[in-house]
Amino acid sequence: MELLWNIIVLIVVGAIAGFIARAVVPGKQSMSIGMTIVLGIIGSLVGNLLGSLIFAPHRFELGTSGIIGSIIGAIVVLLVYVFATRGRTRGTRV
Repeated sequence: MELLWNIIVLIVVGAIAGFIARAVVPGKQSMSIGMTIVLGIIGSLVGNLLGSLIFAPHRFELGTSGIIGSIIGAIVVLLVYVFATRGRTRGTRV
């Protein structure tokens, strides 16, 4: 039961962090709701990694961070995504 609760919390925090990151980063990001949740979850992992490197470099733990760390991590991941896909068009060549 605890594992199910952790997964639900991870999805909810991922959704909140992903939506806030998409609202903060300028430009149009064509992502579905599912991709926004995945963005928030990956952002939570990145936020935990950045927090671990900044505040406790001698102690590395792989896991998720809180809501603030998740939002910061999601913003970082979204900025990397925007710069990596900038200039690409989705269309067919004729």
